[in-house]
Amino acid sequence: MFPAVYRCALVVATLLVATTCLAQGSAQSAATASAAQDSQGGVFRPIPAELNGASNRGNGQQQTPVMGLGKEYRVGPNDLLDIEVLNLDGGKRTVRVNSAGSVTLPLIGVIVVAGLTQEQVETHVASLYGEKYLQNPQVSVFIREFTTERITVDGAISKPGIYPLVGQMTLLRVIALAGGFGSIANRTEVKLFRNGDKGDRVVATFDVERIRSGQDPDPAIRGDDLIVVQRDPTRALLNDSLFRDIVNTVNPLSYIPK
Repeated sequence: MFPAVYRCALVVATLLVATTCLAQGSAQSAATASAAQDSQGGVFRPIPAELNGASNRGNGQQQTPVMGLGKEYRVGPNDLLDIEVLNLDGGKRTVRVNSAGSVTLPLIGVIVVAGLTQEQVETHVASLYGEKYLQNPQVSVFIREFTTERITVDGAISKPGIYPLVGQMTLLRVIALAGGFGSIANRTEVKLFRNGDKGDRVVATFDVERIRSGQDPDPAIRGDDLIVVQRDPTRALLNDSLFRDIVNTVNPLSYIPK
């Protein structure tokens, strides 16, 4: 067994080497993240070949803003809706769509809303009130709970899994729902996969630290979205590599008698 002074020297030398490696890794990681944000931060693009096995380089597709993609959500059974009809007593209420896809509203009674988008529900309700009861009715509809849509959260997250899409979810809210980031998460590289308008799969990369600081908008999450939190190479080095075992082995404190 080495004397304590040699063990201490070995620990110091090991820590110096590790610090240098981590500093280099941090610089490379920051440069990579910066390049990724400059080229595709918050913008959906076709999935790269290394992610889906098919090359999309040189296809000339234009960048598409976050909010411009994805199908419009259509109301389904068990969804919870906030419906407000202006200038109507008792015209504001929260109703849940029943198994038949309908809701009941004052004066007009039962109406079918399943299969309609939020805007279509507003138009339909307004037309029914306009037929007999109101002149130029103003109707607003807010989908408080989505019960037919699901999202998937994976990667370096505390509680990966499949979650229901409830209310107006954003990226930050989904991360909180999944228990927050894991210990080796790269907060500057969170990928959001989504079905594109043409049935293809697209991906965007987000820097959550920029979103939290208000520099970037918090993107809305849609049904069938897949959120993957990337691993931070420098944190993963300490968590996964042999270096941690070496430090624990030569740690002089481990030889102190109890």
